[in-house]
Amino acid sequence: MTREGRYASSSIAPEALDLFVVNIAQLCTVDDPARDGAGPRRRAALGDAGIVGRAAFAVADGRVVATGPEAELRRALFADGGLPPGLEILDVGGCAVVPGFVDPHTHAVFGRTRHDEYERRLRGETYLQIAAAGGGIRASVRDLRARGEDELVELSVARLARLLRHGTTTVEIKSGYGLSLADELKMLRIARRAADLAGIRAVLTCLAAHEIPDEYRERRGDYVRLVCDEVLPRVAAEKLAERCDVFCEPSVFGLADTETILVRAAELGLRVTVHADELEPMGGAQLAARLGADSADHLIRIDANGIAALADRRTVATLLPGTAFTLGLPRYAPAREMVEAGCAVAIATDFNPGSCPIYSVPLVQSIACSQMRLSPGEALVASTLNAAWALGLAAEVGSLAPGKAADFVVLTGDDHRLVPYHGGVDSVAAVYRSGRRVA
Repeated sequence: MTREGRYASSSIAPEALDLFVVNIAQLCTVDDPARDGAGPRRRAALGDAGIVGRAAFAVADGRVVATGPEAELRRALFADGGLPPGLEILDVGGCAVVPGFVDPHTHAVFGRTRHDEYERRLRGETYLQIAAAGGGIRASVRDLRARGEDELVELSVARLARLLRHGTTTVEIKSGYGLSLADELKMLRIARRAADLAGIRAVLTCLAAHEIPDEYRERRGDYVRLVCDEVLPRVAAEKLAERCDVFCEPSVFGLADTETILVRAAELGLRVTVHADELEPMGGAQLAARLGADSADHLIRIDANGIAALADRRTVATLLPGTAFTLGLPRYAPAREMVEAGCAVAIATDFNPGSCPIYSVPLVQSIACSQMRLSPGEALVASTLNAAWALGLAAEVGSLAPGKAADFVVLTGDDHRLVPYHGGVDSVAAVYRSGRRVA
């Protein structure tokens, strides 16, 4: 579906403009004013990239003020045909432009990688077997606790810069490798410092309920109380995170413990999300929907009841195809079924040191298309506007709509479908956040 010109107001002073982006073969605005204020995209609307051909758009004070066919915008914005002195013109040379990618699920703060576990899985060990032997999340916990904040900031800045280079302008970062009061607070401080230094927009999520730490292995209830009575109150009081997450699985936190933690988080003013139905179908999606969570994430093992619970709800189904790909799992989340049922679907990288060390949203889009049967348009909307809904940021990012932040990606080709088509190929030519080039 093509779009005509869109303006922030009927009278835009040319001298107020900072940036005019021109010579765009295909501008994917992902913008539909008739419906986008009502909630995340679903069903047929998920595939509408809001395409404008031979397009341009204008930016003022870091925000989009007008989009449309270039000839129309030139007539509307510059009636006398002249351009204001000092206006920056960005000629993208006939390439396509899309909104900056929004990655709503990452674990980007950690110490060492776990490539040894990758090799172990290739030899036949499962994720749960490695975890039971002291690997997995607990290995990352031991490593992170031993490292200082400055070292972890340096490591994290480099990783966030790489995410940015692949087109991600907004990222969610979880804690969860600390699993103690001091180390969870440390992780969240590191995440904020690193995001600021890297120049990436970030939403922080407290995932203290990521695993049972070694010192609480036989005292799960005590650890749940620690999270509820000490960790979350400090996180909320110090404004270290906007959200709370729980890894809801039989081997980690069951439904009752998950609800206890999330209800406490909501009481403290934190929004909530859930790692749900990744390894076992245990009702995590239904719990997320009932609690009004931002999102239910993973959902590889979601069942019909879970899909029904999420259909037509604000809770976004955030799918992580790169995790199933990296783990070599025989199944992926049933994205096609979920879209057709009316679930609001987003996709994310799940970038982390163990189960998905993938930085690239374009690569994840390719996996989502080939393995989960999303169309290229659906994959684009799922990793921009719907991903922004999953983070509570849809009014700010996720589409190139007038009034929103001018976060955008110039692609190397002239069609957004080339991104998943060329899986694994660098498809990003330039990245802009709030109208300024950042990669």
